Amino acid sequence: MRERPMSEHGGNSVEIAQQLGIAPEALLDFSANINPLGLSARVKSLITTHLELIERYPDVEYRHLHQALASANHCDVEQVIAGNGATELIYGLVRALSPRSAMLLVPGFAEYRRALAQQGCRVIEYRLEESQGFQPDQQLLEAVRQQRPDCLFIATPNNPTGLMPDAQLLNELAELCETSQIALIVDEAFIDFLPQGSSLAARLVHSNYLYLLRSLTKFFAIPGLRLGYLLSGNRATIRHLKANREPWSINGLAALVGQHLLTDDDYINLSHQYIARQREYLWHALKQFTSLVVWQPTANYLFFKCTHQHINLKSALLAQRILIRHCENYPGLDSHFYRVAVRREDENRQLIQALSQILTPDS
Repeated sequence: MRERPMSEHGGNSVEIAQQLGIAPEALLDFSANINPLGLSARVKSLITTHLELIERYPDVEYRHLHQALASANHCDVEQVIAGNGATELIYGLVRALSPRSAMLLVPGFAEYRRALAQQGCRVIEYRLEESQGFQPDQQLLEAVRQQRPDCLFIATPNNPTGLMPDAQLLNELAELCETSQIALIVDEAFIDFLPQGSSLAARLVHSNYLYLLRSLTKFFAIPGLRLGYLLSGNRATIRHLKANREPWSINGLAALVGQHLLTDDDYINLSHQYIARQREYLWHALKQFTSLVVWQPTANYLFFKCTHQHINLKSALLAQRILIRHCENYPGLDSHFYRVAVRREDENRQLIQALSQILTPDS
């Protein structure tokens, strides 16, 4: 099958299904990094018992949602703004900061670059090298000192590699950006998958240049509702974002659900335990194929390289109606790199079985 140009993101099952002439439900989608446990019982109950919310406008200020997010993150309500997914907040923050130059770690999430391009911002690439395990080190700090960008984007964990930078390095980076008056925008879209949480959150109290982006759609399996939030010690920027955003960008059901997600402890703990087991299984199973180089994951997805020169794993798996994320359209990567989400046990085993028919365990 000849592939069309790839989407910038995973989860494009409708597009792929149309190409194959099948229903999207017939695809086993490993390209979108969503909690395999699906909606929690609490979320399902909230939605089904509050359907009347769609009959009226939500509070344009989202007071209850912002208060709940502030309480869960032990900060003031003036330090948080919710959004229609973290992506809306990326664009809004870039507009508010209006940087002339920005440093991006490559490979990384496509929407940083797109948001910066809309503002005519010059992009400085800092490449994460395979020879260094795709991890930043002290050279990143030196590059920041030399380039002095107006802002720096970094994802923790990184997307697509799933790797967490060293905590000490992150704190040194935050300190450098604070003293240099560089906006440090940390994309923590997958931080909820790490039981230890964020190592930078404690710095918000004393920082004017640190911004933490969070997504609630991935861990809580609500990508169709769309919900995320931004934390910052810079209250003036948060006020500006709230004052200049489009009204009602968050629907009423998402706003209601968001008030309860971060206190759903049973679901959070069960998710951590289940995903850790399945992630470990996938990591060890993928490592059995000697033609795959697999990086040890920290979140709910795995990043790997296929060294076999004549196999397109995405196309080969699509023949078995399994969709994975081809990473060749990430700057800094080529056609040999892939990403797969952690799914339910039977689905993960189905993926490994399919790969065993494409790659022999010792290929």
